[in-house]
This record gives sequence, C-alpha cells and structure tokens, in this order.
Amino acid sequence: MSAPTGMRWRVESWDPGYGASSEDPAELSRSTAQVDLDVEIAASSWRPIGPRPAETDSWPAVLFVDGVRRIDAMAWISDEDQGQDGGTASMALCASYAAGVVRCQPGGAQLVAAEVRRGLFSTASHATDVLTSAGSYQRVQLTGRGEPAADLSLAVQRALGDVEAEVAAAARSGEETDRDLLVVDGPLRGRQHLPRVLGFIKTHRSEYLPPALHRMVGGLTAGQRTPVFGLGTSWQRYSWYLKLPGGEGAPWAGVARVECPADLPVAQAVELAERSAPELCRYASTEYKDARAPQNLYPIAGLERELRRRLGDQALLYRAIRRASDKS
Repeated sequence: MSAPTGMRWRVESWDPGYGASSEDPAELSRSTAQVDLDVEIAASSWRPIGPRPAETDSWPAVLFVDGVRRIDAMAWISDEDQGQDGGTASMALCASYAAGVVRCQPGGAQLVAAEVRRGLFSTASHATDVLTSAGSYQRVQLTGRGEPAADLSLAVQRALGDVEAEVAAAARSGEETDRDLLVVDGPLRGRQHLPRVLGFIKTHRSEYLPPALHRMVGGLTAGQRTPVFGLGTSWQRYSWYLKLPGGEGAPWAGVARVECPADLPVAQAVELAERSAPELCRYASTEYKDARAPQNLYPIAGLERELRRRLGDQALLYRAIRRASDKS
C-alpha cells in the first residue's frame, strides 16, 4: 500500500485570538450594497494595478487616527421610584475610550493629539455622572430600542467615533497641513468630511465584488491594488482593495480595503489610490512584531498601545467603581 500523499497547508500569520483577518472567501456573505465597477476602469477590463515608486510625489507627512475602547464595569440602575433591590432596573456600562493621532514623516513619528474619556452609558433618564476616586464617568443617555447590551455597545462605539473625528480635526488645526494624508483605522463613516482622508479596513466580512473579480483580489501580489469602485450602503464612498507585503496563508491574507469620500472627483479618488498604495505598504507590520500583521500598520499598533496605557489600570478603575456604587 502506498503512503498517503501529505496535505499542503499554510498557517495564516494573523493571531487567531483576533478572529480571522478574513472569513473564508467562499463563505463571505454577499453584500446588498450598490457597487459601481466602472469608476476607474470598465468592469470588463479590470486587472491588478501595480504600485508606483514610493519616492514619487509622496506626502511629506501621513497622519494615522485610531481609537480604543474598554468596558470597565457593567451596572444596573434601579428605577427612580424603586429601592436598590426592588422593581426593575436598566443596564448600564461604565466605559473608557480614547482616540489619538500620530504623525509620521521623515525623521520619525510623533503623537500629536490624544483624548481620553469615560462615560456611563444607560437608558435610565435619572442616571447621573459617576464620580470615583480614579476618575469620573460622564452620563450618556440613550433611547432604549430593544436589545440593551447591543444598543449600549453601539453607543460606546459611536462615542469613540466622535472623539476620533475631534482629534483628527485638532491635529490639523493651526498647522500647514494642506499636503498631508490622514488615514483612519476603520471605515470612514462619520469622518468623510475631513480633507485628504482614507479609511483603512483590516478585516473582511462581506463580498462586494462579482465572483470573478472577487477571486482576482485573492491573487493580488504585494503592492498591487484593484481599480477604484463605487460603494453605496446607507452612505456612499469610493473603495479599492490593496495587497500589503508580508501577508501569507489564507487567500486574502494581507489584503486591506481602503475608502475615500464619494464627493471627490473621480480623478482625485484615483490619485489617492495610486499615491497611498506605496505609503500604506511602507508601514505594513511584520509577523514577528505584530500579531495582526501585516494589516495592523506600525503607526496604528503603536498608537493603540499608547492609548490603552492612557486608559489606566482596569482593575483599579473597577474597584473605584464598586466603591462608588456601594456609597450610592
């Protein structure tokens, strides 16, 4: 009997603790978004587009924006007319969140803006700020709609998005920044009004392109991108896929999706795609330094670490919240 043929397999560099950088390309849910494939190139002529040299007309500075969030404690706020142990109660989250901007330019990188906030997110109309020995959690009231846990988590994410937009605008105020590029970690929604801005999406959950073009994305080589296409869901933007250097394993390993505002002229959107590709590839992380390589770009990874440090010690904050609760 002949020996069985050994299987061929490869391990994706992305740390499984973060999930997968992409679902199985054959299993991605088909998006209902409106897609315009004829923006840069006619759909019938789509092909991988190679990178221009990084040295040509690069930006003097690239600003990276990111934010982090953490739930410090879950709480229940009793109804106003009930005692602590009687009646019904509303779920609440004590959350810390922070956003910042790092500027990268020849000579190094510098943190140019950072903001830390803490909030008590609840649907209870009589909720108040929570004052603790380790910090104050400002009341953020929501309108209950159905699933409390999901609504509260979404509210924290929206609050984080607002802070990200604020720090991004602050990082550009009072500076001659008409020649820089701003890269937001994640979708652009809520930040598309900012000038020269890109959204950088690391993970993939939906299939936007027709099957043949979808397969083409998996065949991109380092530095290549797809043509720019229009993407419309509840909001409009231009988008394209970019293959970063170093991605191995899964067919879409190392592939990021990039967005820019839909109100740009097509020529400007294409120029952003062409000029940004070598810039983003330059900052791609490597497996031995980052568990989410290569999509977790070095400036974003460093910014995340600094922001998490500024959130403070979670155990200390939790104890402070418990003491404040015991006194209420």
